[in-house]
Amino acid sequence: MTTPRFAVEDGPAIDLPAPKITEHAITARSGLPVLLGGLLGLLAGAGSVIAGAVQLSSGSKGVGIPLAIAGPVLAVTSLLLMCGLTVVSPGEARVVQLLGRYRGTIRTAGMTWVNPFTSRRRISTRIRNHETETTKVNDADGSPIEMAAVVVWQVEDTAMAVFEVDDYTDFVAIQTETAVRHIASSYPYDSHGEDRLSLRDGADEVARQLSAEIAARVASAGVRVIESRITRLAYAPEVAQVMLQRQQAGAVVAARRLIVEGAVGMVEEALDRLAERDVVELDEERKAAMVSNLLVVLCGDRGTQPVVNTGSLY
Repeated sequence: MTTPRFAVEDGPAIDLPAPKITEHAITARSGLPVLLGGLLGLLAGAGSVIAGAVQLSSGSKGVGIPLAIAGPVLAVTSLLLMCGLTVVSPGEARVVQLLGRYRGTIRTAGMTWVNPFTSRRRISTRIRNHETETTKVNDADGSPIEMAAVVVWQVEDTAMAVFEVDDYTDFVAIQTETAVRHIASSYPYDSHGEDRLSLRDGADEVARQLSAEIAARVASAGVRVIESRITRLAYAPEVAQVMLQRQQAGAVVAARRLIVEGAVGMVEEALDRLAERDVVELDEERKAAMVSNLLVVLCGDRGTQPVVNTGSLY
């Protein structure tokens, strides 16, 4: 029996043992005729006991004793047959075992009848959510961050969910937390302007990677991952203030760069228009002084105080 390998992008392949048991449907009969027959058998058994008692009281032992014996036997047989009745609700399945062997899975909703000596374990096939606790881990840059995620999953193979792992719900929870830790340590929290994927800027791609890794880890439990999303992402408290200052400094630098670029364009346009309209003729020294004054006015974060020159131009 081969061992499947599930490859996760940006991570090692996950070796999982090949499933020994996979789901298959069991042939189950309709339970309504058995229910009606069992009720009739109980009534017939009770009637037989009463009739036997009446015959015995009248002294007719040849008829009374068989009736008195047949009544309990018929009632017990009817009860035993009715023990095979199984009700399956929408959104669930029943895993059927006989003497420890897997016989099949019932997914058809309604009342069915199977061998009354079998055990029938109820498995929910509804869509579920699992949200991890906030995990503290170092990102790819070594900065401590806090991260949590939610995964939407569903049992796809009931036999694998029951027989391949001890508790498939705990298995999904632990493997999800493991995947979250691995993804958090594989990418930096912020790209800081570099051309690389980060947890904050590449949320969709990171979520896709997280879903793929969780799906690979829980495949042996017969679980299908529908979607996963990061619900919390933040720096750890001990570095949050420092990182906030770094982000603020980056924002200030970006804003100043934009202001300077705009101011230089405005100064160039002013000099070109003065020269084009021949308003005033400036030498290189006066142009430098004008450029300096305009940049101070346009780039300053406070209002300027103008100085009016009432003398000659030079």
